[in-house]
Amino acid sequence: MNAVAPGFKHLIRMSDDTGLFEHARHATALRHHGYCTDDVARGLVVASREQHPAHRLTRLIECYLAFLTHAQDRSGAFRNRLTFDRRWSDQPGVGDWWGRAMWGLGTAAARISAPWIRKEALRAFTLGAEQRSPHPRAMAFAGLGAAEVLRADPDSTVAAALLMDAVEAIGAPSENPSWPWPQPHLTYANAALAEVIIAAGDLRDDRQLLSVGLRMLTWLCDIQTRNGRLSVVPAAGWRQDAPRSRYDQQPIEVAALADACATALATGDPSWREKARLAVAWFQGANDSGVPMWDPATGGGYDGLTEQGPNLNQGAESTIALISTMQHARRLS
Repeated sequence: MNAVAPGFKHLIRMSDDTGLFEHARHATALRHHGYCTDDVARGLVVASREQHPAHRLTRLIECYLAFLTHAQDRSGAFRNRLTFDRRWSDQPGVGDWWGRAMWGLGTAAARISAPWIRKEALRAFTLGAEQRSPHPRAMAFAGLGAAEVLRADPDSTVAAALLMDAVEAIGAPSENPSWPWPQPHLTYANAALAEVIIAAGDLRDDRQLLSVGLRMLTWLCDIQTRNGRLSVVPAAGWRQDAPRSRYDQQPIEVAALADACATALATGDPSWREKARLAVAWFQGANDSGVPMWDPATGGGYDGLTEQGPNLNQGAESTIALISTMQHARRLS
C-alpha cells in the first residue's frame, strides 16, 4: 500500500462470512473475542466510500450490511456483541453502536451503486431513525449517517430530523475562548462532534451554525498540533484545566479529525486541506514517536501510539481508521 491507497487487505483478513472480528494479536484475528456492531458499522462506512469496489469488497459490503440488519430489532435499536458461535451477548440498545450503525447504513444508502443494497440500507436506516440516544457521541455518529442520506436526498425529512436532533444533543460550545467546546472534557472521536455541526450548517445553509462548527474544529486542530505535527488527545482524555497526558494516542482520533477536516474543506476553505494532511502524516510517522502507525506487510493499522512506540496489534478499529484516513489522502492528492 502506498501513501495514498486505502488498502483493504487486512480488513478482508479480519472478516469472515459473518462479520468483522474486533481484536487481533499482531495481524492474526482473535476469534474468541467475536464481533461487534461498532466495528462492522465502521467497516461499512469505509467500504461504501469506494466508488468502484472490487468484487471481494462488494462481498464485504454485503456481509456487513447483513450483520447490521441482523443486529437490529423491530424498534430500530441494535445489539452490539456477537460471540464467535453466533450468539448475541447483549440486549438491543442505542449506545455508540446504534450511532455507528446509523452512520454505516446512511453511507451505504447514499453511496453504493447497487440499488438493492441502497434500498436495504435505507430501510434499516429509516427504522433506526425512530430511535434517539441519550449519549451525545452516539447521536453524533448517527448524525453523520443522516448527513450522508441528505447529500443524496435533500428531501429526506427523516434524515433532516435526526441530523438536527444530533446537533441539539451535542449542545452549544462554551463561551470560554480557551475552551470553546460543548463539554468540559475531551474523550474519544472528538472531531465527530464538530463535523456534525459543520455538516448541518452546510446542508441547511445556516451560516451561523456552520461558523460554530468550524470554530470548534479549528480549536480542536490547534490544541492537537505540536511542532507542526499531530499530537492527539490520548485514550485517557483531557479535562478542562487539568494536565494532559501525551500517550496513549488512538488512531480513531486521527481518523475523526481527517473526516471532519474533509467535511470542512468541502464548504470551500482550502486551508483545511493541510490540516487533513497532518492526519495522513501521523500514520506515516509524523507523530510524537516518529514511527509509522501501520504495517506495510499486512496493511493493518497499529492499535495505539505509546511512549515505547506503536502497539503492534492490528485490530479492526485501528485498521479502519487507517483506511479512512488514507481514503482522504487519495482525494487530497
